[in-house]
Amino acid sequence: MSLLHQIQESVVQEGGDLGSILLKLRLLAARLGSEVLEEWVKHESEGYPKEAELPDYRIIGVSYRGTFFGPLGASIQNAQIPLYLIEKYAGDKWTSYKIRESIATVDGLVKNRADRIDASALILLLQGNIYKGYACNDICGRISPVSLSEIQQAVRNRVLELTLELEKSIPAAAHITFGTAKFEKYNSDFVRKISQQIIYGNVNTAVSGGANITVTIEERNKGSLIEYLESLGIPKTDATEFAQIVEAEEPTSKEEPFGQGAKNWVASNLKKAAEGTWNVGISVATKVLTEAALKYYGFN
Repeated sequence: MSLLHQIQESVVQEGGDLGSILLKLRLLAARLGSEVLEEWVKHESEGYPKEAELPDYRIIGVSYRGTFFGPLGASIQNAQIPLYLIEKYAGDKWTSYKIRESIATVDGLVKNRADRIDASALILLLQGNIYKGYACNDICGRISPVSLSEIQQAVRNRVLELTLELEKSIPAAAHITFGTAKFEKYNSDFVRKISQQIIYGNVNTAVSGGANITVTIEERNKGSLIEYLESLGIPKTDATEFAQIVEAEEPTSKEEPFGQGAKNWVASNLKKAAEGTWNVGISVATKVLTEAALKYYGFN
């Protein structure tokens, strides 16, 4: 069985060990020459350093409760602290908690039902700002165990989506085995784009090596829309045709960024992605076109 198919089989099995799955995926990424994919697997396996970009699924919400003491022995115990006050006096980094630990550590937190974070630094930041005349003596910050479980599921989903997209877009990837030392030269730039889109979902950021290159889609700017679609592997003629349609009509809603003409165009042209005419697979192409339209209309 090929390395790619082993990964797919393991990731859909209930209770499959994510650590082992990620090791196999890291080997596959090396065979494909994908630095973006290798780096993501490394970070998931070993943890994300402070300077590394975090995928959205690793940023979760936190709730806070505090104990406050006032005059004449008065007290307010275990009181919910509104998040807008946390952000006002301490910043939004306290309400959007970044989970940088390895996936193995996340597994351990889920198993042990660990749900508290160290919020002692908030005591000074919030002192005198929550209840007038009351001193803050203790603050407890909690994250939802469900949010931690969702990180595990998000990693599994991305591994499966990545391997399915690679199998469709680069059929030869499905023939790589453990013993494959060298394989035919792949379009590493193409693999990079697939990995970047599925893992991070960035419609206006491409990654080259370890550097981020920002590609801006300006609101109502047809030229920047065409340029971006070209950068992701859609031929200029098709990118121009799509941009002209988007320019000529308005979106149905913020949730549905395509007008009827754009819907019809996407439905009839996605076969090009399936046939390999576009340098991008179907699932990635759909996301790219949708998010690009959102950005063009100023919704994102």
